[in-house]
Amino acid sequence: MAEHFDLIVLGAGSGGLSVAQRAARLGARVALFDPDALGGTCVNRGCVPKKAMWFAAQIADMHRLGQEIGFDAAPLRLDWARFRTLRDQYIAGIRHRYATRLDMAGIRVIEEAAQLISNHTVETAKGMQASAPHIVISTGARPRRLDIPGVELGMNSDHIFVLDAPPQHIAVVGGGYIAVEFACVMRALGCQVDVLVRENMLTDFDLELVEALAVQMQAHGIRIVRNTQIKAARGQHGAITLEATDRAEYGVYDAVLWAVGRVPNSDGLGLEKLGVACGERGHILVDALQNTNVPGVYAVGDVTDRKALTPVAVAAGRALAERLIGGMADAKFDDSAIPSVVFSEPPLGAVGLTEQQARARYGDAVNVHTGRYTPLLWMVAGRSEQSVVKLVCVGEVRKVVGIHVLGPGSDELLQGFAMAMQKGLDWHDLKAAIAIHPTAAEELLLLH
Repeated sequence: MAEHFDLIVLGAGSGGLSVAQRAARLGARVALFDPDALGGTCVNRGCVPKKAMWFAAQIADMHRLGQEIGFDAAPLRLDWARFRTLRDQYIAGIRHRYATRLDMAGIRVIEEAAQLISNHTVETAKGMQASAPHIVISTGARPRRLDIPGVELGMNSDHIFVLDAPPQHIAVVGGGYIAVEFACVMRALGCQVDVLVRENMLTDFDLELVEALAVQMQAHGIRIVRNTQIKAARGQHGAITLEATDRAEYGVYDAVLWAVGRVPNSDGLGLEKLGVACGERGHILVDALQNTNVPGVYAVGDVTDRKALTPVAVAAGRALAERLIGGMADAKFDDSAIPSVVFSEPPLGAVGLTEQQARARYGDAVNVHTGRYTPLLWMVAGRSEQSVVKLVCVGEVRKVVGIHVLGPGSDELLQGFAMAMQKGLDWHDLKAAIAIHPTAAEELLLLH
């Protein structure tokens, strides 16, 4: 006989935890199913360990910059084993805090996978059944695996966090944010890096800033090979050659990172039997309220066709709990101004429409304001690389519909501008504001 709950959540990543905890806070009896570690991809194999590696890379780059402005050129070496231990201890602490909060909230955590046998009932492989009027799917996504010979010689983004040491020469296959971020991190930590891209990098970001980033990556020593499609990996671990469809060969590499996208964890959930609609790539299709096409079944996070970002999953989960349990019938999160950052070197941040997207939507009503500058610290060091800021505006009032920033500090400065844009920011507001000088943020206020 099935145990009854008010809400069942499949997946204990950012989205699942947010909906479960908010629902419990609102008085619901909640069951949370997940065979994996609490926190999902973000905490265990994504944002958190990636950002820790990025910080290590930033320290290495800052050390080199310090030498350029006059500091002693003492060698700097990362104790990789100690770094891994400290990083993993931090992540373990996050998981422990999650477990404590779930226990205090009275949430029943079942460390098993479950699949839907009806729109109100789930079952585990061991035969445990649970039922609820509402079932939320938040099972996330996983790295896409290429179907080519020798793929096992490389690793995906999950594996890179358990490396015993940074490789000497690595090929990064792919052009998305994961590929670009790890290429920059590995380069900063002393690796020789080749990025092999089928077409263009970072296609969701503004083309002008992406090209500026590519120039800087190449100036830092990263080799970028475009318009190449890898069809096979040859050799052995530690000595890998990549073969492209045009018969070109690349290598020899001691490591290969496959960063060719992610696929939703929507298989094995029983969705086909219930008729839950999914897209061509397996993403669960949801509306603005996170409803699927099957009553009583909802989805949040990377398993859906919404933007695959942790804060989006969290916001969607909280809003869904407020609607299902809190009585807020129209609760949904505002997706009009979602900021995102590529933690490259330098970082690239964006919120809203790219210039290309805006022109496709608004045509001649688009006004674009672009500025280039060399950050003060780079100038002191005698560097000539330039940062780029861009505003995409629409109409006579020049309402800001897109903000794009490439340069040091982009990751931190963008949040405030995203909030302002969400509240209806226009170009005249920026023009009238008093800047903090000298900062990267002021460059957006100087686009007159």
